[in-house]
Order: sequence, then C-alpha cells, then structure tokens
Amino acid sequence: MHTEGAQSARLLEAEAFHNLTRQTERRSAATAVPHTPSFATLRRRVLAALDELKAHDVREIDVRGRTSIADLLIIASGTSSRHVKSIADEVVKFAKRAGMLPLGVEGQDEAEWVLVDLGDIIVHVMLPRIREFYGLERLWTVGDRVPDAEAANG
Repeated sequence: MHTEGAQSARLLEAEAFHNLTRQTERRSAATAVPHTPSFATLRRRVLAALDELKAHDVREIDVRGRTSIADLLIIASGTSSRHVKSIADEVVKFAKRAGMLPLGVEGQDEAEWVLVDLGDIIVHVMLPRIREFYGLERLWTVGDRVPDAEAANG
C-alpha cells in the first residue's frame, strides 16, 4: 500500500510537470518574436512611433565608433510626463510590431526621462527641462565637425 501511494504521487507529479510544460510552451509561442528586424527597419519604426505621438525636437546621433553600447541614439521631447510615457509606450509597441522586444525600458514611473533600449538603437524621451539639464546632444557630439552654415557665419 505504501508503494501504491508513492507511485500515485509520482504520477500526479509527472502530470503536473507535463501540464506546466505545456502552459509554458503555449505562453512562449504566444510571445515569440519571429525575427529581429534590420537596423533600418527598426529605425524607421522608431521614427514613425515618435511622429505618431507628436514627439518634439527629434534628434538622431550616430554613435558608432564612440561606444559599443549602441549604434544610434534617438532623443525626443514630450510636453508632459504623461506625453513622455505615451511616446515611450508607442516606441515599444512599434518595435514589437517590427519583431523587436526591447532589452529594457527605464524611467516609466517618473516619466521625466524614459529610456528604451532596442539594442543597436537607444531611444531617450525626455521632458525639455530634463533634456536641457543633461545635454545628451552636447555630450555625444563633442568634437563633431561644425556644420557648414555655422562655419560660414563664424
């Protein structure tokens, strides 16, 4: 009788494990991303998301050769914390539709500066005062060539 109880327990455990495995497989299949989009496709999707939600002062900074963390930084402003959060959510949604799950999203609680890490592209959505204070454009463009129009006037 003791053996029957142990055998019954093993059967129940095996059945529970099988059910859990099936649930996990179904969940994984539902969230699986079929492919990683090309850099150009992802860039277009991000810019479309920013345009869709009327992000202000969108700036792209090519950081290849300056850092290994990304190839492109895209910086944009929102008019309020709610707008900043909505823009970042839209970037995530457009990236997922393109087949890219973000590696991370930071700052959504305060929504003064939300960072969306898409691997080769990092998107910063900021309130204007936060953007001015941290000056990411100045930081990442130090040493860049002065545009011709400014050089002619200088």
